[in-house]
Amino acid sequence: MAQVVTTFQERGAMEYTIVVPETVDSPATLQYLAPHIGAALAEYFMYRERHTLIIYDDLSKQAQAYRQMSLLLRKPPGREVYLGDVFYLHSRLLEGAAKSSSQLVEGTMNALPIVETQSGDVSTYIPTNVISTTDGQIFLSTDLFNVGIRPAINVGIFVSRVGSTTQIKAMKQVASKSKLELAQFVELEAFAQFASNLDKSTQNQLAR
Repeated sequence: MAQVVTTFQERGAMEYTIVVPETVDSPATLQYLAPHIGAALAEYFMYRERHTLIIYDDLSKQAQAYRQMSLLLRKPPGREVYLGDVFYLHSRLLEGAAKSSSQLVEGTMNALPIVETQSGDVSTYIPTNVISTTDGQIFLSTDLFNVGIRPAINVGIFVSRVGSTTQIKAMKQVASKSKLELAQFVELEAFAQFASNLDKSTQNQLAR
């Protein structure tokens, strides 16, 4: 957190940035409240005709804090020992991101939630909850990072529901083809580790 704030200060970004810092060492109540405080601040500026971006880093830690509080209050746990209303907890935060009506004010609030996965598994409770609420997801892979691919985006899991609609036609054609080829390459590369005899077309695709 200190490194992020220092970078913002060096780049002059703190003039228009608010940081609500809570770490894993903070009490569970503060970890739970921090995203809501950030959302309230972003909404404040949105309703004053500002364009805001809020980054939740990260919602999995908030869910764990909420689970800890709930267990202390002896509330019955559900899937993965989380309460059933943890979906409502995150959807309420994310659905607050919007563009206000022109009849009211010309402000916007964009949300970028970050969720930590366990061993790269996106099918667990918290990641699937957040994915179902957002307009897409960028999945970063530790394996890709370790082999020197930066940014370490797993294009096989990466999804954007609105991204291509905002691109020009030429960029859309190039990006869609490149994304498919890269996904096929990653799949073939993993397959090639277990196969000694590859056909010519597969060898050519890997050589590209």
